[in-house]
Amino acid sequence: MEKSQHTSAYARLTAALRGARERAGLTQAEVAERLGLYASFVSKVESGERRIDVIELARFCALYGLTLVAFLRSADLAD
Repeated sequence: MEKSQHTSAYARLTAALRGARERAGLTQAEVAERLGLYASFVSKVESGERRIDVIELARFCALYGLTLVAFLRSADLAD
């Protein structure tokens, strides 16, 4: 079974995260600082190297001013 971070759906998720960050006008370092994370963590999440759970995803979305549902729809991952 293919690991989920190597699927096209996960690639859409990471691209949507990067796009949401850029539209929010934030750098990876700024996101990391505001969420109490390391910049390398944010970089690895956006590159698909590091998986995040739904709670972490919700924190990113909140920082970007998005609901989790709106974010998933933007990534074409929700009905």
